[in-house]
Amino acid sequence: MASSIGEGVVRIAGAVAELDGGKLMEDTPKSRAGRRTVAIPAETIPDLQAHLDTFAEFGPEGRVFVGPRGGPLRRSGFRRIWNKARAQIGLPDLHFHDLWHVGNTLAASTGASLKELVTRMGHASPRAALIYQHATRDRDKVVAQALGEAFKTVRGM
Repeated sequence: MASSIGEGVVRIAGAVAELDGGKLMEDTPKSRAGRRTVAIPAETIPDLQAHLDTFAEFGPEGRVFVGPRGGPLRRSGFRRIWNKARAQIGLPDLHFHDLWHVGNTLAASTGASLKELVTRMGHASPRAALIYQHATRDRDKVVAQALGEAFKTVRGM
């Protein structure tokens, strides 16, 4: 990630899974679609760069998330950090995976096509991407307004 952040993209090329016995397994993402390059908003680059400078392993191949002592981040270490962060922001019931839902719902609300969302999320099929989409009242209003504009055009209004 460090080598491409200035370009406004994040490259997802690898993942680490902690097996039940505690062994760490480095691998590529689950599917070919999971290995991808995702554009990020320019507005987030300073915060992401600060994270990389402060918390990540050095270099373009370094891990973005590391444990408290600089080694691989394990579930137990992450859980402590996550619980503290949730308490600090007053959302003790927030699940880490909820961030995935929020991000993908926001991406869908921009008007991105299903194919764009599938690619961005790294899913192999539209069915998987649809699970993470949620209709929002604001987006429904935007759709209604667009339909109204089309109606006015047809009517010559």
